[in-house]
Amino acid sequence: MIPPIVDLEKYSGLKFDIRYARADNFIGEKVYDLPKAYLLRHVALDLHQVHQQLVPHGFGLLIFDGYRPWSVTKLFWDRSTEEVRQFLANPESGSSHNRGCAVDLSMYHLDTGEPVLMPSDFDEMNEKAYTEYSGGSDESRRCRDLLQTTMKANGFVGIKNEWWHFNHRTHQGWPVMYLTFEEIELILQSQSPSHSK
Repeated sequence: MIPPIVDLEKYSGLKFDIRYARADNFIGEKVYDLPKAYLLRHVALDLHQVHQQLVPHGFGLLIFDGYRPWSVTKLFWDRSTEEVRQFLANPESGSSHNRGCAVDLSMYHLDTGEPVLMPSDFDEMNEKAYTEYSGGSDESRRCRDLLQTTMKANGFVGIKNEWWHFNHRTHQGWPVMYLTFEEIELILQSQSPSHSK
């Protein structure tokens, strides 16, 4: 049975910067054929709640990554040094991304559409990525901490060395998935009302 996975584009207000569908990412090559972000439905619903709670602060959610096929987790591991691997999931146990229960994200300014300045860039694998990092501007740390607090209030758990990564509290209860984005799109198309007519 296929878990209930959804395309995050169906939730209004979210913005996307899917770098793994381009070459400007930490391994320097495109690893996704489609610039898409998917999550399990209940995770996506909690995520959209986060977005709605950030709107009064003038922010929306900017999504970098959601579900990640196991093959990509393995590729990242194989292409990385031991130093970089401290920021990666070991493919032997699989990632919460592989379960559709993790999201990498930041925020954007609702008034301009521009990304919020955080203490580090996404996938900048150094001390600036740590949630307790005390450098950078006061405003960047304030924004990072607002994101952390709002995510945690809605069922997500952060990790200490990546301010952008959050696991949903249910992640351990779901299996690792091996579906490609193309396979997910075929499944979603088969479930659409227009397809069933």
